[in-house]
Amino acid sequence: MSTLLISACPGRSACTAVHTYLFVDGLDMVSRTDSRMAGLDPNWLLRPGGPLYPTDMLCAVDVAAQEQPEPGPDRLGIQVRLRGATVIWSGLAYPGLDGGVIEEARFHLTQYLGEIERAYVALADRVRPDRFHRN
Repeated sequence: MSTLLISACPGRSACTAVHTYLFVDGLDMVSRTDSRMAGLDPNWLLRPGGPLYPTDMLCAVDVAAQEQPEPGPDRLGIQVRLRGATVIWSGLAYPGLDGGVIEEARFHLTQYLGEIERAYVALADRVRPDRFHRN
């Protein structure tokens, strides 16, 4: 089974828009697939019930868009589905550490959903840092 780690860039201080990083087994899946791409807005990808949430039906999900050399129409998509307690990403095509092509990743449902929720909450906390503070 693979492990998913999600992060988001800080936005304006580092680049022109906030985008999502998707690390599969420690590898940045988006940049390893196509270095011209940047992950889509985490508010869209990670929202509760959003496109990365798996269902029994196979779903095509765009996860990145062309940013280099300038924004363009190209998109990077994956297919997401749920089989029992396993989330499957297919339609991948990026080099692994051994140089072989990674075409599919499988995640434990609990780790996968926990990571999406953790990343979404972290994003919400960063956007609204005073959310839990009282005056």
